[in-house]
Amino acid sequence: MAMLNRVHLNGLRAAETVARLGSLAAAAGELNVSVSAVSQQINRTEKQLGQALFERTASGLVLTEFGRVFSARLGAGFRELAQAVALADEANQCTLVVSVAPAFASKWLLPRLSRHFDRHPNVLLRIDASAQLADLDHSDVDIAIRMGDGTWPAGRAELLLAQEVFPVCAPVIASRLHAIEDLAKTCAITDERTMINWESWFEAAGVEPVTFRKGARFTDPMLCLESAIAGHGVMLAWQLLAADALADGRLVAPFGVRVDSGLGYWMVTSASKAESRKVRDFRVWIREEIAQTMAQFSALESAA
Repeated sequence: MAMLNRVHLNGLRAAETVARLGSLAAAAGELNVSVSAVSQQINRTEKQLGQALFERTASGLVLTEFGRVFSARLGAGFRELAQAVALADEANQCTLVVSVAPAFASKWLLPRLSRHFDRHPNVLLRIDASAQLADLDHSDVDIAIRMGDGTWPAGRAELLLAQEVFPVCAPVIASRLHAIEDLAKTCAITDERTMINWESWFEAAGVEPVTFRKGARFTDPMLCLESAIAGHGVMLAWQLLAADALADGRLVAPFGVRVDSGLGYWMVTSASKAESRKVRDFRVWIREEIAQTMAQFSALESAA
């Protein structure tokens, strides 16, 4: 491989192109350079090799005997290089980059990804766990899933699920909550960055707000959920955050009152890029998964 260092790659490319196309002009057109530039590259390459690749004739360049053998090997090498570069393009085309908030990724998306792998084994999923909405026009992110009101500049937003909020707690806490007023005997687990509040839930429940005992405060909904599971108090949760903990009994929704928060989970894609097959397939898959989760909610409510 060290021998390659004495020959410029551009010159080898010029020689292979002329040998394949049969003329300087045709090679210059493919390489998007001038005819004189191609001629100079070939002259330089022949000097570096110490061998003539072409005979200069009145009708143009003709391969020498050495040039025919050399260009055949050179052509095979460039075809291998082209295939190697194509592997990168193929990998990019088969990679789906999904930007999601860490809580959504950890508490709902991650446990379900195996079903996407099974359905689309040729698609490599890369999860970008970030609270910030990615620049969908100038990054490799294909999809962003975000909670909000659906307003994202320069993005195409599609509602996946309207967010409803409701109290959840560990079964040991729920056993002491016979009426909503009993919440005054418990601690409120608070997410300091949340966009939801207890006042709207109490209003929907038709009761006056209660004053909770002082409880833990966090800056992350995942920590709030784990604190509720540990029996530290009651938190306001929403469907996809609490789905699995409710399904397996780690949490209970003690009052059965859910309130529309005015927010939702949205799938956001670039408005300027054509939608790919992998994005369409992901949309179908995630809608099916959300529908299955909501069917579990309905079953839990019916059993309550």
